[in-house]
Parts: sequence; C-alpha cells; structure tokens
Amino acid sequence: MEGQTFVVGQEFPDVKAFRNAIKEAAIAQHFELRIIKSDLIRYFAKCATDGCPWRIRAVKLPNAPTFTIRSLEGTHTCGRNAHNGHHQASVDWIVSFIEERLRDNINYKPKDILHDIHKQYGITIPYKQAWRAKERGLAAIYGSSEEGYCLLPSYCEQIKKTNPGSIAEVFTTGVDHRFQRLFVSFYASICGFLNGCLPIIGLGGIQLKSKYLGTLLSATSFDADGGLFPLAFGVVDVETDESWMWFLSELHKALEMNTENMPELTFLSDGHKGIADAVRRKFPNSLHAFCMRHLSESIGKEFKNSRLVHLLWNAAYATTMFGFKEKMAEIEEVSPEAAKWLQQFHPSLWALVYFEGTRYGHLSSNIEEFNTWILEARELPIIQVIATIHIRLMAEFEERRFKSNSWFSVLAPSAEKHILEAIGHASTYQVLRSDQVEFEVLSADRSDIVNIGTRCCSCRDWQLYGIPCSHAVAAFISCRKDVYAFTEKCFTVASYREAYAEQIYPIPGKVEWRKADEACVDDDTRVVRPPKFRRPPGRPEKKRICVEDLNREKHTVHCSRCNQTGHYKTTCKAETCKAEIMDSIEQF
Repeated sequence: MEGQTFVVGQEFPDVKAFRNAIKEAAIAQHFELRIIKSDLIRYFAKCATDGCPWRIRAVKLPNAPTFTIRSLEGTHTCGRNAHNGHHQASVDWIVSFIEERLRDNINYKPKDILHDIHKQYGITIPYKQAWRAKERGLAAIYGSSEEGYCLLPSYCEQIKKTNPGSIAEVFTTGVDHRFQRLFVSFYASICGFLNGCLPIIGLGGIQLKSKYLGTLLSATSFDADGGLFPLAFGVVDVETDESWMWFLSELHKALEMNTENMPELTFLSDGHKGIADAVRRKFPNSLHAFCMRHLSESIGKEFKNSRLVHLLWNAAYATTMFGFKEKMAEIEEVSPEAAKWLQQFHPSLWALVYFEGTRYGHLSSNIEEFNTWILEARELPIIQVIATIHIRLMAEFEERRFKSNSWFSVLAPSAEKHILEAIGHASTYQVLRSDQVEFEVLSADRSDIVNIGTRCCSCRDWQLYGIPCSHAVAAFISCRKDVYAFTEKCFTVASYREAYAEQIYPIPGKVEWRKADEACVDDDTRVVRPPKFRRPPGRPEKKRICVEDLNREKHTVHCSRCNQTGHYKTTCKAETCKAEIMDSIEQF
C-alpha cells in the first residue's frame, strides 16, 4: 500500500472497502487522517497535519452499494512522519492484519505482531494493543471463552452420540451452574488400554491459559511399541487434592464398566500428595511410583549438578541391590547434601530394583509428550482444547493401525530389537542345565542362574522389563524352546493391533450440534457458565509451579537476642518492650 495512489472516479465495492483502503494507505504512507464526515453515503477527510492541503471526498452511487472518489485535492507536504504510532492502527485493523497468521499459528505472540507490523508499515504500536488484538482475533476465529463453556454439554452429547460407549461428562457447581469439572474418555481408548497396552498409567496436569484458566488432567499409558497411548483426560477449575480424587474416581468407573477383572496397575506421577492418596483409595490393589523425569529435574534444580542427575538415573536403572548401593555411594561422595535430600523419597518409589511390581522398564511417564499435543491450544476456549485432542487421537489411531499392518514379526519393533540383541549376546554364553527349568549361564565375566519356570534370572532384567534377557535366551536356545512364548503378551504385535482396533469417529461441525443446544435453550440446567475465577491482569508466568516447591518446608529464622524463632535480631520485639518499660519507669 506504500505506493497506493487514489484517482478521481476510482470505485470500491462498498463503503467498508473504501474505508479499509484509505486506512491502509494512511498507515502505509505515514500520514494521519482527520475525518470530517463519514456515513453510509459519503466520506470526507483531510490530512491531520496543519497546513497540509491533501483532501479526499467520496460518495455512494445511486441504486448501488458502490463507492466512488469524487474529488482529490493537493499533495502531502506534511513530511509523513507518523512513525511512532498511528491513530488508524486500531485493534480492529490489527485483527484484520493478523487473522490469517493466527489461523496458521495459534502461538503467534504479541511481540511477533509488533515486529511484523513495524517491518511492513514502519510504525510502532503498544504491546497491550497487540495483545488485545490477538485475544479478539482468537475469539473471532475460534469463538469466545464464554461460548466454549456454554456449548460444552452439547459437545459432550456429540462425543457420546458419534462414539458410543465413550464417557463425556460436565460437572457444575452452584445455582448458576458454574463450570467445575469435565471428564472425557473415548471408548476406543478404554478398550485399547484394557486389551493391548502395558498396565501402566501416567498421571499429570498442565495449566491452561485461556481467559478462565483451569488445569488439564490426563491419564496416559504405553502401547506395545512404547508409544504414547492417551487413556482419559479432564479439565478442572482448580487443581487440588479433591480434584485428583474426583479424576481417579471417574477413571475407575470408566475402566470398571468395560472389564470384569480390573488389572493390577502401576501409576506413575510427579509425587503430588493428592495423586498418591487418590490412587491409594480408588485403586487399592495397584502400585504407585514416582516419575523419574520429575525427580531428576528436581535434584538438578536443587543442586545444579548434572553429574548428580546422571548418577541418579544410573541408580534408578540398577538391576541389583549392590549396583544401586554403589551408585548411591557415588552420589554421597559427590554431594552429601544431595544424598540426604534423596532420603525423603523411599527407593521403592523410584528405583527399579526396589519396586514391588513391574514397570516394564518405564521409569518415567509420557505425560509431557501428551501435553505437547495441546501446547499451542492452551490459550483457546475449553471446547477447542478438547477438539484438538480429539482430532489428534483420530489421526494417531488411524496412522498406527495402518502402520502395524506392515509388521510381520511376533513382537512390536522395539521389543523385537531387544530380543534380537539378546540372541546376539546369547551366542557367546555357555549353558549348564541343572534340571527341567533351571540353568546356569556362564559369560566371560559372570555367572547367572535362569529359571524358566518362574521366569526369572539372577541378573533381574527379565523380571524388571518383562522381556527375556540374554541369559534366559541362551537357556531357551539350549533346550530348544520358543523365546517369544516367554515374552509378556503386552509386547506382541497382536496386542499393538488390539490397542488401536477400535476407531475414533469424527464429530460434526459446530453448526450441527449448536442446533441441539438452541433446542434446549429453555432448559437452564444445560447452560454452563464459566468459573468465577479469571486470569489475573499482566503477563502470565511461563513456568508451571513445581508441586515439590509448594510442599517444601519453609526455612525457619532464629533470633540471636531472645533465642525465639519467627524473627531476626533486628526485628526483635523483646528489646523494644524492655525499652518501653524502662521509659515508663523513668516517667513514673
């Protein structure tokens, strides 16, 4: 628009098109407009700089919406120096400028908007104006936050209608039906988990950044190839111990409705006390362990030592008690404070060798991977967050179902690779058979006892990972038994296909299910209003608050004057009181 020139007789489709054109020209050519008259049939404006003779007049043609320029007087003598801002660069104008960019990139930041406008037009606009324009642009494209909550019941009904057997429930609070909680689990996810996934569930949450905030809680598992398998998710107004109790209760109902025998599960989390209590109450026969990613990040943050983090992972992966104690001794040698800090977490909660159940080699949950699915959608209305997850689930199920059709091995690729490596190592071992089930396997530097009856090896790899170790493989080869028959079923290609056997179906467009919502507009119970808590003003924090930091015991200060706690010597009131008493005595 910098070279835009207007001529007398030039026509525009309507008054709006003309106004946009004159505004674009004013911004691009760096001159301010002073609008003298503007309505639906005429437009008269001049340059806002005193002494500049430039003027323009346009009118509407009779019997048509077309606008045409009637007169154009003078040329600019103002120097065109509107560089530090522009009155015509309104929020609405910025919205029109960024709308297509926002469609392509939800995470289009205000600072990027400032940069692009300055690059293209050479003007500087306030950060707050860019932020408001982004908010308004997102609302124009994806709907408002208020509308998102209002349409939640209809959207949940559509999930259950298009995907029979799925669970999608909205919970409200108060007489005005304020949003409190939402739980969603697709039937395909529930069946896939029960029939084809590892009996491991990761739990975690991520903060949403829309107008009314909230937290997305999620439960994920691992498929036979070690891939992320989302099981269920929910949104709560505030993440509390009570909200985790509710989420685990809904998850238990979802699983219980689809199986006669609840599997023995292992839960992985960041150690949030509310999660541990909820798992203990709602899944009493299950086991709970810390996610090693969270624990290693915590020790790294606390002591700023990468070697400690490395040693901690080695200790966690140790398959013998001797190996574990050896690594813990190294940690104490590097930092006695770190070793003492680790004592607050019992090894049975994070170390493979002390864990009572089987973690199949998974020391960390895959919650962080799931959270990346909605990183860009966190600023959108709640209904768009759910839609983002739904669309991604459809694509992943279809892609993995198709991918597994080309697999002809017994085990999924990652497990098959593990077995082939074990077979390679086993060829160098010497096997001595004790009886029908027990073998002694001799390698270059050690001797291991394998019992194929109890499926265990003295190296403990077989028990901890669920896949035969190289010593067990050597024993199978010596007695001509099928290696694959002794591998856990959850690692097979058949299980992988079972996990993605059910299809996740698409949901009709907003127009379709909005009609159902309008049909029930008189039913006040269906109107879900947003929570009362809103996002505070100002730029939000980028980092999520660590639960461990919240639970950490605060440092207690000590007074050296009165030997009491809770204050320093400089703020000690004992000396002040003593001085006041002495003054009173003197006055008396």
